[in-house]
Amino acid sequence: MQSIQDQFADVAQLIRQARSKAIKAVNTQLIDLYWNIGEYISRRVNNAEWGQSVVSDLAQYLQLKEPGVRGFSDKNLWRMKQFYEAYKAYPKLSSLMREITWTHNLAILGRTKSIEEKEFYLNLCKREKFSVKELERQISSGVFERTIMGNVKLSSVMREIHPEIANTFKDSYMFDFLNIQEPYSERDLQQGLIAQMKDFIMELGKDFLFFDQEYKLQVGSSDFYIDLLFYHRGLQCLIAIELKTDKFRPGHLGQLNFYLEALDRDIKKPYENPSIGILLCKDKDNEVVEYSLSRSLSPTMVAQYQTQLPDKKVLHEKFQELIR
Repeated sequence: MQSIQDQFADVAQLIRQARSKAIKAVNTQLIDLYWNIGEYISRRVNNAEWGQSVVSDLAQYLQLKEPGVRGFSDKNLWRMKQFYEAYKAYPKLSSLMREITWTHNLAILGRTKSIEEKEFYLNLCKREKFSVKELERQISSGVFERTIMGNVKLSSVMREIHPEIANTFKDSYMFDFLNIQEPYSERDLQQGLIAQMKDFIMELGKDFLFFDQEYKLQVGSSDFYIDLLFYHRGLQCLIAIELKTDKFRPGHLGQLNFYLEALDRDIKKPYENPSIGILLCKDKDNEVVEYSLSRSLSPTMVAQYQTQLPDKKVLHEKFQELIR
């Protein structure tokens, strides 16, 4: 039988659930309203019935007739028009737009170019529940380009073992939150990431759960240590991360493959999927990486990390080159 405190907690949970549903319903109605206003303005403007001055007049009219209602300045009304026109041909995105706030929508609308990029960030916001500040950082760091490039470079072994792996890993990771000074050791890098674990998880993805650092593996009479060990809720597998402060060398993979074999034989639960290895290097030659992974039978990937946010323009050019 439940204690009185547990019964009280049940009632509190009901209140929280109802409040959450109410907030979600209000947000959906608000996005619907902005969509409908945007559609109305778009139709009038495209039919040459309205010009910019009419929209300004509308803003003043709404302020006069609805003095307690905010958010209907002429600038915001034009944004509603832009919002409607950006998505009107993509009805499949309708539900996604209504699951995030108007401020989140504006950030995506104003800072992305293609509809594919918009869809990516809409899904990312829904899944990761980013604050607006966190979303802005993800866009600034080019997470769309980095993730798509990571998808292109996933090995066939990785795709076979984990068919649902798309958009889980990036080609490069941003550790701008470390404020680490050159020169630094692998130990310095490891300890910096541990100290800033919240930011590290934000960069990896919220489905990553930290398991341990210097995770000990006993094979035969020898001990071995994995730099960082995580568990991924979506993929349901262990993720071994090895850190290198120099450029990728093919020999690095031998160590990581050994760790994955030991994890799968001795640590992995029967219901879990095969472990994945990520080699995080300061720099890498993509051709050398491709040659090194071409005959590998282990689900491993090589990514590089940066300690400063990249030039978004340069990153976009690299992305376009890869897609071509």
